Amino acid sequence: MAAQLEHVKLAQTLPPKLLRFFARYPPVIRAATTSVETSINTSSADPNANHTESTHQTSLTPSDKPNPFKPHKHPETGRWHDPVYSFRRQADLVKLAKDNGVGELLPFTFKGSEERTKRREEHGLRVKGTGIGQRVKGKIWERTMKGRLQQRKQAMLDMPAMVQKWKQVRRFPADF
Repeated sequence: MAAQLEHVKLAQTLPPKLLRFFARYPPVIRAATTSVETSINTSSADPNANHTESTHQTSLTPSDKPNPFKPHKHPETGRWHDPVYSFRRQADLVKLAKDNGVGELLPFTFKGSEERTKRREEHGLRVKGTGIGQRVKGKIWERTMKGRLQQRKQAMLDMPAMVQKWKQVRRFPADF
């Protein structure tokens, strides 16, 4: 009874968008795994006299609706239907659920936190030029900026010598 009150309080704090989603697509609650073992004895002449079957079943609450984040095939027509929620709306729902602490209740989506971290670990940043020994192509002004800054720095270091040289060879008298 106390657990139900706790769930009701949690539901009252959720934003309306999440409440509507969970009302339409209730979360699948995983029950305990049950295992059934049966032993069949046949004739003693049979080489497989003691045959043991083991069946593991995970009972889930029945869900008539497919995952709203994935495309699915219509059972009668065989045609594919688009997901109910676009990637942008999936990302919004995942962010809302994560902020409210119910992210694990959402169905599987590529926009989920665990899926994103898994993909980041597998593929890295996937930005060209960020690896070891790689260079980003960039615009021409970005590619030549380093050389231009070095030329400017060298010109500023050589400036006193250039001023002295120009004072010695100028055409006009010193007093204006």
